Amino acid sequence: MIIRDFEPRHMEEAAEIALGAYNYERAYTQELPEISSIPILKHLSGNGFGVAAFEGGKMVGFLCSVEPFENAFRSTDVRGVFSPMGANGAVMENHGWIYAALYQAAAKKWVKAGAVSHAICLYEHDEEAKRQLFRYGFGMRCVDAIRQMETIDCVVCSGYEFLELPKEDYADVYPLHLALNEHYCSSPFFMNRKPDTLEEFLDFSERNKERYFAAKIGGELCAYLEVSEQGETFIASGNLYRHIMGAYCMPEHRGRGVYQNLLNFVVNTLKTEGYTRLGVDFESINPSGSGFWLKFFHAYTNGVVRRIDERIMQV
Repeated sequence: MIIRDFEPRHMEEAAEIALGAYNYERAYTQELPEISSIPILKHLSGNGFGVAAFEGGKMVGFLCSVEPFENAFRSTDVRGVFSPMGANGAVMENHGWIYAALYQAAAKKWVKAGAVSHAICLYEHDEEAKRQLFRYGFGMRCVDAIRQMETIDCVVCSGYEFLELPKEDYADVYPLHLALNEHYCSSPFFMNRKPDTLEEFLDFSERNKERYFAAKIGGELCAYLEVSEQGETFIASGNLYRHIMGAYCMPEHRGRGVYQNLLNFVVNTLKTEGYTRLGVDFESINPSGSGFWLKFFHAYTNGVVRRIDERIMQV
């Protein structure tokens, strides 16, 4: 097997491998839409941070990434890289071995560029690639999941009002947004993200056309869901798709069915507007969030992350 730098001329072969991997996952997660191309490859093919594997002159795998970026995933002070969904893949024969060789070659480039946080998006059912990267020190961090825009079975909880907030009431969500940030810091989460100011929160909501759905009791907000036009994978967009970007329920209101009913309110609202799929991404290291979302959504990606010893930069 020969490893080469990934170049734009490799896109056609890489797209064939990537489409095969996507359709393999789609056999398990039928909510995923049918696709015919991998648009992200065009954006990543010429940045110099990708590699491709060949046997007998034929591509058998590839691993591309975005360019290194600072403050990796807003949870570290180091530079990181990320290989998104569709930006990596390998044929089924010797699948794990190919991923091992690809990562070894790509990681050399990434570290040379100062990136010590390495993240790769794999499909949920690509067990062989996950096992290989786990052997190389990766751990699961993030999950993308999807569902049809259909309501879930749940008991109606009385005493709560469910509504979509008008823009002039978005500031009412901010205290719950701060509470979510505090939750990030708790065990086993341990993500110390700098919280947005109220002005930053409102500006972000306006610029990204966020929508906020909420549960109230006694006129006070106790839970919210933030819905966006798109998520973090290339299928998490389009005229028929909407994405959950944030969610939080005050601890004293958990276990009463509030979130199930709020999710149903969101689903019914969006379905009436013509949307057919709803997605969410969440950290696997968040036990309460993971437990909720995986009950009602089907996972289709696992984001795996490795943080290497940055002292290697001194060698």
